[in-house]
Amino acid sequence: MQKRLLLGLIALFLALAGHDVFFGENVTPVPEPKVSLLKSGFNENGLPVVTRIIDGDTIVVLVDGVSEKVRLIGVDTPETVDPRKPVQCFGKEASAFTNALLSNTIIKLEADPTQGDRDKYGRLLRYVFLEDGTLVNQKIIAEGYGHEYTYRIPYQYQTEFKTAERSARESQKGLWASGACGLQNTK
Repeated sequence: MQKRLLLGLIALFLALAGHDVFFGENVTPVPEPKVSLLKSGFNENGLPVVTRIIDGDTIVVLVDGVSEKVRLIGVDTPETVDPRKPVQCFGKEASAFTNALLSNTIIKLEADPTQGDRDKYGRLLRYVFLEDGTLVNQKIIAEGYGHEYTYRIPYQYQTEFKTAERSARESQKGLWASGACGLQNTK
């Protein structure tokens, strides 16, 4: 009897291994890193590496040997993993864009003293920069995969992000495209 119970628990564990049960997030297997990591959790340059994409505005990075969820400051993308909501229009596209941009990529994280260190879910609040200096938060907005989002108080790059959203709307990029999500785009 105990052997069957143990085998059943093992089978259940294996079935759930591809899901984050606590947050309802699908865990996509991450391919081998494009960079080698030191035991410290950084690459040779001492910078964190993205290990997983949760959705368009939330990632997981390896920082000093610890996996940390990071919520990108100033950008909001359509939901794909909130268990209380259906997948929103353009959510899958936003997640795919962020995945293509960041998966297994060396990044630089920047805090904003006006926003606090973590959100109410315990995620680090950060700006994410690529090695070439690209501000990922702004690029997501500029390409039409998300919109500018201010939580309570202004933040360091707010003006730039609002300008990026206005430009994406005017250019009808991504979720602002005419007919996207079956809606008429209004400027």
